[in-house]
Amino acid sequence: MKLHKRKKIFLVGGTRPNFVKIAPLWWGFKNHKKEFDVKIVNVGQHYDYEMSRIFFDEFRLPKPHYTLDILPGSHGSQTGQIIIKFEELLINNIPDLVIVVGDVNSTLAAALVSVKLQVPVAHVESGLRSFDSTMPEEINRILTDRISNMLFVSEPSGLVNLKNEGITDSVYLVGNVMIDSLKNNIKKIKSISTSRELGFKNNDYGVITMHRPSNVDSKQSLKKMIQILQLLTVDRKFVFPMHPRTEKNLISAGLYKKTKSIKNLTIIKSLGYFEFMNLIINSAVVVTDSGGIQEETTWLGIPCITLRENTERPFTVATGTNTLTGLNMNLIRKTLKNIKSFNSLAHKPPPLWDGKTAKRIIVLIKKFMNSYT
Repeated sequence: MKLHKRKKIFLVGGTRPNFVKIAPLWWGFKNHKKEFDVKIVNVGQHYDYEMSRIFFDEFRLPKPHYTLDILPGSHGSQTGQIIIKFEELLINNIPDLVIVVGDVNSTLAAALVSVKLQVPVAHVESGLRSFDSTMPEEINRILTDRISNMLFVSEPSGLVNLKNEGITDSVYLVGNVMIDSLKNNIKKIKSISTSRELGFKNNDYGVITMHRPSNVDSKQSLKKMIQILQLLTVDRKFVFPMHPRTEKNLISAGLYKKTKSIKNLTIIKSLGYFEFMNLIINSAVVVTDSGGIQEETTWLGIPCITLRENTERPFTVATGTNTLTGLNMNLIRKTLKNIKSFNSLAHKPPPLWDGKTAKRIIVLIKKFMNSYT
């Protein structure tokens, strides 16, 4: 009797948010061990303890089966390194499917290598568009979607965007796998006391994150960031878990001490996922230039001010939880006033952001793998 051969799947991640998305998929596939042999590939764009490995510990992920250890560098240098090393990995260990998540350099590079070696690609978080070609992530999103075999979409706008680009085959609205991680771990997140340990009362403080290159990579943009911090902290305490990139740039620009001296601002090191989400859950407002945080605050019903001119996640704006202000001081000031009347009870999570996205993805992958030749 011929034994059924398990299908080998590579889950590829390169940055912290990638592993938040990978975790539910890893645990979901554990229920199908007889059918799938799943390996985690850590490209290593952020591989140090604070920036990546702690996420493996928190989500009880195994040590990556393969680690590429990409060196820091420009987008071109980083993408080139990933292509070379991932191609070598695939040639020596051909999988039946490569799953990429998000929109970072490793997403595009891994997808490109896979397609050229005729390995099918599934893209989790397809169809998101900011329509801002100056964002490297936008280029990564468009190109990855163009060459993927399966496209898993997190919000309705993704379906429209892909259709407008002529992509309609194997496109599935499945929900948000990042929300799986949030919902599945909500009890543990609430049980810890990050906010209390920092001396904050619930709903009496704000959280800010800034790390996007356009906001922190020049002295001029850093000075603007300081002005925004000064505005935010006039009437409310804020905590700033500072990304290493932001801290390094502030120090290089000679602005770190000035930032640290801002009244009502508490600067802390980057946190693990559970500690950070505990801060978010207990806060009154979140100010960010991140992408995923816009989604998490939407699910939690917490007002979010996004310091960008556009977003690839328009659903968060449509629900009324997220406001785009860019770096416009007047608009930020106006939005802060509006938040005082914000009613979190009026906001319900999107229907498919229900903690079951990974299960839906795995069902579709099973069908695809059974039919793919």
